[in-house]
Amino acid sequence: MKKLFNKVAVVTGAGSGIGRAIAQAFAAEGCKVMVSDINPERVQETVDAIRSSGNEATGLIANMAEQKDSEALVDAAVNTYGSLDILVNNAGVMDNFEPVGLVEDNTWDRVMKVNVDGPFFAMRKAVQYFATRGSGNIINVCSIGGIKGGVAGAAYTTSKHALIGLTKSTGYMYAKTGIRCNGIAPGAVETRISETIDMTNIPPLAQERIMPGMALNPRSGKPEEIAQVALFLASDASSFVKGHILVADGGWTA
Repeated sequence: MKKLFNKVAVVTGAGSGIGRAIAQAFAAEGCKVMVSDINPERVQETVDAIRSSGNEATGLIANMAEQKDSEALVDAAVNTYGSLDILVNNAGVMDNFEPVGLVEDNTWDRVMKVNVDGPFFAMRKAVQYFATRGSGNIINVCSIGGIKGGVAGAAYTTSKHALIGLTKSTGYMYAKTGIRCNGIAPGAVETRISETIDMTNIPPLAQERIMPGMALNPRSGKPEEIAQVALFLASDASSFVKGHILVADGGWTA
Protein backbone atom coordinates (compact mmCIF):
# COMPACT_ATOMS: atom_id res chain seq x y z
CA MET A 1 0.00 0.00 0.00
CA LYS A 2 1.30 3.43 -0.91
CA LYS A 3 2.00 5.71 2.04
CA LEU A 4 -0.45 8.46 1.03
CA PHE A 5 -2.96 6.42 -0.95
CA ASN A 6 -6.07 8.46 -1.77
CA LYS A 7 -4.95 11.43 0.35
CA VAL A 8 -5.32 15.00 -0.90
CA ALA A 9 -2.57 17.58 -0.38
CA VAL A 10 -1.94 21.22 -1.16
CA VAL A 11 1.72 22.15 -1.65
CA THR A 12 2.58 25.84 -1.96
CA GLY A 13 5.65 27.03 -3.80
CA ALA A 14 5.45 23.79 -5.77
CA GLY A 15 6.60 25.25 -9.06
CA SER A 16 10.22 24.38 -8.38
CA GLY A 17 12.77 23.25 -5.81
CA ILE A 18 11.60 21.76 -2.53
CA GLY A 19 7.92 22.32 -3.29
CA ARG A 20 8.11 20.51 -6.61
CA ALA A 21 10.05 17.63 -5.05
CA ILE A 22 7.47 17.33 -2.26
CA ALA A 23 4.57 17.37 -4.73
CA GLN A 24 6.21 14.65 -6.82
CA ALA A 25 7.08 12.51 -3.80
CA PHE A 26 3.55 12.75 -2.44
CA ALA A 27 2.00 11.95 -5.82
CA ALA A 28 4.25 8.91 -6.22
CA GLU A 29 2.84 7.63 -2.93
CA GLY A 30 -0.76 7.84 -4.14
CA CYS A 31 -1.62 11.40 -3.10
CA LYS A 32 -3.73 13.76 -5.21
CA VAL A 33 -1.80 17.01 -5.22
CA MET A 34 -2.89 20.61 -5.67
CA VAL A 35 0.26 22.21 -7.08
CA SER A 36 0.26 25.85 -5.99
CA ASP A 37 2.71 28.55 -7.05
CA ILE A 38 2.73 32.18 -8.19
CA ASN A 39 4.41 31.25 -11.49
CA PRO A 40 1.97 29.70 -14.00
CA GLU A 41 4.63 28.14 -16.22
CA ARG A 42 6.34 26.41 -13.32
CA VAL A 43 3.01 25.17 -11.98
CA GLN A 44 2.30 23.53 -15.31
CA GLU A 45 5.77 21.99 -15.45
CA THR A 46 5.22 20.34 -12.07
CA VAL A 47 1.73 19.15 -12.98
CA ASP A 48 2.99 17.73 -16.27
CA ALA A 49 5.86 15.93 -14.53
CA ILE A 50 3.48 14.31 -12.04
CA ARG A 51 0.94 13.33 -14.66
CA SER A 52 3.62 11.91 -16.95
CA SER A 53 4.44 9.46 -14.17
CA GLY A 54 0.84 8.31 -14.08
CA ASN A 55 -0.06 10.22 -10.93
CA GLU A 56 -2.66 12.89 -10.19
CA ALA A 57 -2.17 16.64 -9.84
CA THR A 58 -3.99 19.90 -10.50
CA GLY A 59 -2.41 23.33 -10.84
CA LEU A 60 -3.42 26.37 -8.82
CA ILE A 61 -1.99 29.87 -9.26
CA ALA A 62 -1.69 31.56 -5.88
CA ASN A 63 0.22 34.50 -4.43
CA MET A 64 0.88 33.70 -0.78
CA ALA A 65 1.28 37.40 -0.04
CA GLU A 66 -2.47 37.77 -0.69
CA GLN A 67 -4.86 36.63 2.04
CA LYS A 68 -7.57 35.65 -0.42
CA ASP A 69 -5.18 33.39 -2.32
CA SER A 70 -3.89 31.72 0.85
CA GLU A 71 -7.39 31.04 2.11
CA ALA A 72 -8.54 29.79 -1.30
CA LEU A 73 -6.18 26.80 -1.14
CA VAL A 74 -8.49 24.75 1.05
CA ASP A 75 -11.58 25.43 -1.04
CA ALA A 76 -9.69 24.63 -4.23
CA ALA A 77 -8.66 21.21 -2.92
CA VAL A 78 -12.13 20.39 -1.61
CA ASN A 79 -13.81 21.56 -4.81
CA THR A 80 -11.38 19.60 -6.99
CA TYR A 81 -10.89 16.38 -5.03
CA GLY A 82 -13.64 16.42 -2.43
CA SER A 83 -11.41 16.81 0.63
CA LEU A 84 -8.09 17.99 2.03
CA ASP A 85 -5.80 15.89 4.22
CA ILE A 86 -2.41 17.62 4.09
CA LEU A 87 -1.35 21.26 3.81
CA VAL A 88 2.30 21.96 3.04
CA ASN A 89 3.32 25.60 3.43
CA ASN A 90 6.54 25.72 1.44
CA ALA A 91 6.41 29.03 -0.47
CA GLY A 92 8.94 31.53 0.82
CA VAL A 93 11.20 34.43 -0.08
CA MET A 94 14.59 35.60 1.19
CA ASP A 95 15.91 39.02 2.11
CA ASN A 96 19.31 40.42 1.13
CA PHE A 97 20.88 39.55 4.51
CA GLU A 98 20.24 43.09 5.78
CA PRO A 99 20.77 43.68 9.52
CA VAL A 100 17.87 45.41 11.28
CA GLY A 101 19.29 48.90 10.82
CA LEU A 102 19.20 48.54 7.04
CA VAL A 103 15.86 46.77 6.53
CA GLU A 104 13.52 48.82 4.37
CA ASP A 105 9.76 48.79 4.88
CA ASN A 106 9.01 47.12 1.55
CA THR A 107 11.46 44.30 2.27
CA TRP A 108 10.01 43.69 5.72
CA ASP A 109 6.45 43.71 4.41
CA ARG A 110 7.20 41.39 1.47
CA VAL A 111 9.04 38.80 3.56
CA MET A 112 6.46 38.81 6.35
CA LYS A 113 3.50 38.53 4.00
CA VAL A 114 4.86 35.53 2.11
CA ASN A 115 6.69 33.72 4.93
CA VAL A 116 4.29 34.33 7.84
CA ASP A 117 0.96 35.80 6.79
CA GLY A 118 0.42 33.38 3.91
CA PRO A 119 0.97 30.24 6.00
CA PHE A 120 -1.11 31.69 8.85
CA PHE A 121 -4.16 32.37 6.69
CA ALA A 122 -3.87 28.98 4.99
CA MET A 123 -3.47 27.21 8.33
CA ARG A 124 -6.41 29.00 9.90
CA LYS A 125 -8.67 27.97 7.05
CA ALA A 126 -7.30 24.42 6.98
CA VAL A 127 -7.68 23.89 10.73
CA GLN A 128 -11.30 24.99 10.57
CA TYR A 129 -11.89 22.42 7.83
CA PHE A 130 -9.87 19.71 9.57
CA ALA A 131 -11.86 20.23 12.78
CA THR A 132 -15.05 19.18 11.00
CA ARG A 133 -13.36 15.88 10.03
CA GLY A 134 -11.39 15.21 13.18
CA SER A 135 -8.13 14.84 11.27
CA GLY A 136 -5.62 16.78 9.21
CA ASN A 137 -1.91 17.36 8.77
CA ILE A 138 0.03 20.62 8.37
CA ILE A 139 3.70 20.71 7.41
CA ASN A 140 5.49 24.05 7.39
CA VAL A 141 8.81 24.37 5.60
CA CYS A 142 10.67 26.63 8.00
CA SER A 143 14.45 27.08 7.99
CA ILE A 144 17.48 26.85 10.22
CA GLY A 145 17.12 30.63 9.99
CA GLY A 146 14.21 30.16 12.39
CA ILE A 147 16.50 28.48 14.90
CA LYS A 148 19.71 30.46 14.47
CA GLY A 149 20.34 34.18 14.13
CA GLY A 150 23.32 34.14 11.82
CA VAL A 151 22.32 32.57 8.52
CA ALA A 152 20.09 35.29 7.01
CA GLY A 153 19.03 38.89 7.43
CA ALA A 154 16.74 40.35 10.09
CA ALA A 155 13.54 40.09 8.06
CA TYR A 156 13.95 36.48 6.94
CA THR A 157 15.26 35.36 10.34
CA THR A 158 12.30 36.96 12.11
CA SER A 159 9.79 35.48 9.67
CA LYS A 160 11.11 31.95 10.13
CA HIS A 161 11.26 32.27 13.91
CA ALA A 162 7.62 33.35 13.74
CA LEU A 163 6.68 30.42 11.52
CA ILE A 164 8.36 27.98 13.90
CA GLY A 165 6.46 29.51 16.80
CA LEU A 166 3.20 29.22 14.89
CA THR A 167 4.00 25.60 14.05
CA LYS A 168 4.75 24.63 17.64
CA SER A 169 1.71 26.46 18.99
CA THR A 170 -0.58 24.77 16.49
CA GLY A 171 0.93 21.35 17.10
CA TYR A 172 0.45 21.74 20.85
CA MET A 173 -3.00 23.31 20.83
CA TYR A 174 -4.56 20.75 18.50
CA ALA A 175 -2.68 17.68 19.74
CA LYS A 176 -5.84 16.01 21.07
CA THR A 177 -8.03 16.75 18.06
CA GLY A 178 -6.52 14.52 15.38
CA ILE A 179 -4.83 17.50 13.73
CA ARG A 180 -1.04 17.37 13.47
CA CYS A 181 1.32 20.26 12.71
CA ASN A 182 5.07 19.96 12.29
CA GLY A 183 7.87 21.83 10.56
CA ILE A 184 11.01 21.15 8.59
CA ALA A 185 14.07 23.34 9.06
CA PRO A 186 16.28 22.87 6.00
CA GLY A 187 19.76 24.24 5.74
CA ALA A 188 21.15 25.30 2.37
CA VAL A 189 19.29 23.49 -0.40
CA GLU A 190 19.67 23.74 -4.16
CA THR A 191 16.49 25.67 -4.99
CA ARG A 192 15.41 28.81 -6.82
CA ILE A 193 14.90 30.83 -3.62
CA SER A 194 18.18 32.53 -4.54
CA GLU A 195 16.14 34.33 -7.20
CA THR A 196 14.63 36.38 -4.36
CA ILE A 197 18.09 37.61 -3.28
CA ASP A 198 20.02 40.46 -4.90
CA MET A 199 23.52 39.07 -4.48
CA THR A 200 24.99 42.39 -5.73
CA ASN A 201 23.44 44.20 -2.77
CA ILE A 202 24.64 42.24 0.27
CA PRO A 203 25.57 44.76 3.02
CA PRO A 204 29.20 44.80 4.23
CA LEU A 205 28.10 43.86 7.75
CA ALA A 206 26.42 40.72 6.40
CA GLN A 207 29.49 39.85 4.38
CA GLU A 208 31.56 40.14 7.56
CA ARG A 209 29.20 38.36 9.97
CA ILE A 210 27.13 35.88 7.93
CA MET A 211 29.17 34.82 4.94
CA PRO A 212 32.04 33.23 6.95
CA GLY A 213 29.50 30.87 8.54
CA MET A 214 28.55 29.58 5.12
CA ALA A 215 31.98 27.95 4.90
CA LEU A 216 30.98 25.62 7.74
CA ASN A 217 28.21 24.08 5.64
CA PRO A 218 29.33 20.56 4.67
CA ARG A 219 27.25 20.63 1.48
CA SER A 220 23.99 21.86 0.01
CA GLY A 221 21.02 19.51 0.14
CA LYS A 222 18.93 18.25 -2.74
CA PRO A 223 15.21 19.12 -2.86
CA GLU A 224 14.47 15.41 -3.02
CA GLU A 225 16.14 14.91 0.35
CA ILE A 226 13.84 17.44 1.99
CA ALA A 227 10.88 15.87 0.20
CA GLN A 228 11.58 12.57 1.94
CA VAL A 229 11.44 14.34 5.30
CA ALA A 230 8.09 15.85 4.32
CA LEU A 231 6.86 12.43 3.24
CA PHE A 232 7.71 11.05 6.68
CA LEU A 233 5.78 13.85 8.39
CA ALA A 234 2.84 13.41 6.02
CA SER A 235 2.59 9.66 6.56
CA ASP A 236 1.32 7.55 9.42
CA ALA A 237 4.95 6.71 10.25
CA SER A 238 5.07 10.02 12.15
CA SER A 239 1.68 9.68 13.87
CA PHE A 240 3.17 10.47 17.31
CA VAL A 241 5.14 13.49 16.08
CA LYS A 242 3.36 16.77 16.84
CA GLY A 243 4.67 20.32 17.19
CA HIS A 244 8.17 19.25 16.17
CA ILE A 245 10.71 21.06 14.00
CA LEU A 246 12.81 18.50 12.14
CA VAL A 247 16.21 19.91 11.15
CA ALA A 248 17.57 18.70 7.81
CA ASP A 249 20.83 20.55 7.20
CA GLY A 250 23.52 17.91 6.74
CA GLY A 251 24.92 18.69 10.18
CA TRP A 252 25.58 22.37 9.49
CA THR A 253 24.10 23.68 12.76
CA ALA A 254 25.25 20.76 14.90
